[in-house]
Amino acid sequence: MTRQLAGVLAALMLATTAVPADAGCLKGAAVGAVAGHYAHHHAILGAIAGCAIGHHMAVKAREQKAAQAHKPVTPHN
Repeated sequence: MTRQLAGVLAALMLATTAVPADAGCLKGAAVGAVAGHYAHHHAILGAIAGCAIGHHMAVKAREQKAAQAHKPVTPHN
């Protein structure tokens, strides 16, 4: 394991224990770090981008789920 990837993993572990974080950000950061590592050794940039994308996707999913929960039920005639 390279030092860069080890640093990203250590930062993610600290982030999960220190402050409650958005699951979308953590999942995205993990995927982005791995993808960035294999794409020209940019694990840190991949983690940052993955966190932003994961957070955005989680917020969209949460909003969509809330909208469906409050949607009025129409009778089928």
